[in-house]
Amino acid sequence: MRENQEKTTVLLGWSLQAIEAIDKLDRPFVVVGPPEFTTFAEKNNIKLIPWTFDVPIEQSFELYEILKELNVSVAVPIYEETVEWAGMINSLIWDDPKVFNKSLLLRDKGLMKRRAHLAGLRVGVFEEAYNKEDIYRFFKRINQAFMKLEGETFEPIHVKPFDKAGTVGHYMIKKPEEIEQIDDSEFPLLMESHLEGQEFSCEAFIHNGKVKFLNITEYVKLGHSNFVPASPSLEKWRPQIKEAIEKLVEGFEVKYGLLHPEFFVTPEGTLYFGEVANRIPGGHIFEHIERVYGFSPYQAQVLCCDPETPEEVLNKFFPEEVVSAKGHSGNLMIYPKVNVISRLEIPTELKEHPYFLKHNMFIPTTSKVSERVGFGNHYGSIYFLGEDSEVLRDLLVKYEKHNFYV
Repeated sequence: MRENQEKTTVLLGWSLQAIEAIDKLDRPFVVVGPPEFTTFAEKNNIKLIPWTFDVPIEQSFELYEILKELNVSVAVPIYEETVEWAGMINSLIWDDPKVFNKSLLLRDKGLMKRRAHLAGLRVGVFEEAYNKEDIYRFFKRINQAFMKLEGETFEPIHVKPFDKAGTVGHYMIKKPEEIEQIDDSEFPLLMESHLEGQEFSCEAFIHNGKVKFLNITEYVKLGHSNFVPASPSLEKWRPQIKEAIEKLVEGFEVKYGLLHPEFFVTPEGTLYFGEVANRIPGGHIFEHIERVYGFSPYQAQVLCCDPETPEEVLNKFFPEEVVSAKGHSGNLMIYPKVNVISRLEIPTELKEHPYFLKHNMFIPTTSKVSERVGFGNHYGSIYFLGEDSEVLRDLLVKYEKHNFYV
């Protein structure tokens, strides 16, 4: 990558893993991130431009003027709130306003579903909600469509913010009275029908409009556990999944970077589009990819975001999908099942299991468990690595029910 050594890459957001990865690529970079990391950055010789991303996007012009002095060539988004900022900065660098418009598609769950539908992907029924009456009406209409009779179990719906990552602000409504738990301050929201099937995500590295590497992450329980690569029972749908990703890339006009879409697949192989992100996935997925495949996905994201990365560099960088993986890497995110923590208990049989790799569970400084956001705030994770995906799945299911915090 010597031809790029005079040009600077911008990381938007703060991630030590991403910083360490790009540093090993031996290319100039600057981090645009929260001001509270300034002291740490100075001590560790990290070039940091302090910035808060909860200001109007119009201030990106001010940021661009600062970056222009550093001979910046590409901006890479690290987390959800920096996606449209990367879109705006890159649109200014490359003098292409459409780059910013594309980034907005990847931030608005309503817009992305409409675009995915237009691209030929299957999506559920969805509408926007501006008040609780809208949700009551949508819930009623969905259940009418399913011809639910009085006394039968309702068909659930999902309600979520347009632009939040993961499960933050996500409600699953199973009966009308649950709508009252939603605070008026949370509107507007997206409402969507419940999709049956196995949920999974993809991590697709795109360069020049082509999928250079496609990982499939199997979710055991959304927001709690996953593993990489997916089991043979899910990987058998790879051709259909890759076709759906290619429709997504073409429909969204994505040329460079990372796509992290989520899908549902029925036992018959029918795929339904859930949503898509344009940043590093949660759930420690990048760690799993690196553990089994041996390459840094953080570096891969940087290389794929840069239009000037030579094709031969990418061809050499990425290994063969699935067959080159050394086992299956998974993790279980631990959520306390108590309100007040007195101690942490880890079963001996877990620590002695050959698939057990490590854990980073901790005793918090305050014994009171934090209020949950989305599906919850996890208190550390347990990591597993092994050859048999079914053994790994059984471990994730078994210990998800265990009370580690008592």
